[in-house]
Amino acid sequence: MSERDTICALASGAPPAAIAILRLSGPQVRHLAERHLGSGLPAARHATLTDMTDNDGALVDRGLVLFMPGPGSYTGEDTLELYLHGGAAVIAHALETLTAHDGVRMAEPGEYTRRAFEAGKLDLTEAEGVADIIEAETAAQKAQALRQLGGGLSETYDQWRAELTGVLALVEVAIDFPDEGDAPQDTTAPILAKLGRVIGEIETALGDGGIGERIRDGFRVAIIGAPNAGKSTLLNRLARREAAIVTAKAGTTRDVIEVRRVLGGHVVWIADTAGLRVTDDEIEAEGVRRAEVAAREADLRLFVLDASDPDISHLSTDYRLDTDLVVANKSDLVAVPEGIKADHVISARDGAGVEPLEQAIARFVDQYAASVEAPLITRQRHRARLSQGLSSLEAARDALEQDVGAEMAAEDIRMALRQLGSIIGVVGVEDVLGAVFSEFCIGK
Repeated sequence: MSERDTICALASGAPPAAIAILRLSGPQVRHLAERHLGSGLPAARHATLTDMTDNDGALVDRGLVLFMPGPGSYTGEDTLELYLHGGAAVIAHALETLTAHDGVRMAEPGEYTRRAFEAGKLDLTEAEGVADIIEAETAAQKAQALRQLGGGLSETYDQWRAELTGVLALVEVAIDFPDEGDAPQDTTAPILAKLGRVIGEIETALGDGGIGERIRDGFRVAIIGAPNAGKSTLLNRLARREAAIVTAKAGTTRDVIEVRRVLGGHVVWIADTAGLRVTDDEIEAEGVRRAEVAAREADLRLFVLDASDPDISHLSTDYRLDTDLVVANKSDLVAVPEGIKADHVISARDGAGVEPLEQAIARFVDQYAASVEAPLITRQRHRARLSQGLSSLEAARDALEQDVGAEMAAEDIRMALRQLGSIIGVVGVEDVLGAVFSEFCIGK
């Protein structure tokens, strides 16, 4: 593939549809318009009704076209959009006509936005915001994606980079003029003050509890308990479908089964897990291990008890938090024994008490999401790079405080700047860019 190729793709939904939008970008856009549009190259940014013909002169369709010349387009290149009827035959005929030309090919996933990034139209976090706004299913995801697309993240990262660049300049002055009168006296204290301020802000961002990633990817709830407590029945009730196999035999569930819901305006992944018990069965033991991993990684745990035979041994786990919920199940069979302090009493089989439990999960998720007003980290990629940058800045601070060499501190600050730059794409790493843009849909 050549970066000089002209790319084309369906930018709207799969057919059949009322309208299909075909997007073209690249150096051959003007030639293709002259060759296949009855109107020729339309006036810039003016919708024009015209016929489109194929390479034999046969009519492909009649529709609107919109020409956006570079560099004032999304990709920075000449761009043409065709608004045709959304039938599969029309789309196939149009794409076959366009790609029959040398140097014209179908676009790869995310290639339009990657070209926009490479043209300086947006930085890498803003490009990720494009992908997230397309994928957004909840109002919270949409709001976070719009803030990111509008530069809400890159503004802060740019500010940190600017402050660290200033700190680096002061450090390099101390390196270059250690005994010169031109060097400011006692530069270490102001350097440490500025460095400490940036370190504190990055620590605050990293200590957000992963809210940004959870809003984007979903919060996690784990249903745990002894075998036959009714965990799978509860999962099916919450899922509104038969997601897990339910039998009277203990140990039926051997793996983690997840279902996806939207609760409290947020995506929530609810996991059914194997019953917690000591077992000699190798397969069931692996299921118990996975259940404990899922419980530790969850944001909220539902400890399910069988009211007819309450096993409370798993309630004293090292991963239990005050926000977790104790759920006494099978209220249709027996009353909850005295001494068992349950947050919710339910019958997963007939649904009694399940709605208040759902509402409690929704309240937890909503309050958790609201604990950070505007997260600066929305992907694991951001968190990893920021953590590495923080480690470098802490090393620089230690070097300055211990007076073991400004040269070492300067190199650590440069490393931190590279990490911050890689988040917004100032430092281009090909494998990082490939991973980011491969998540996009074709046509964007």
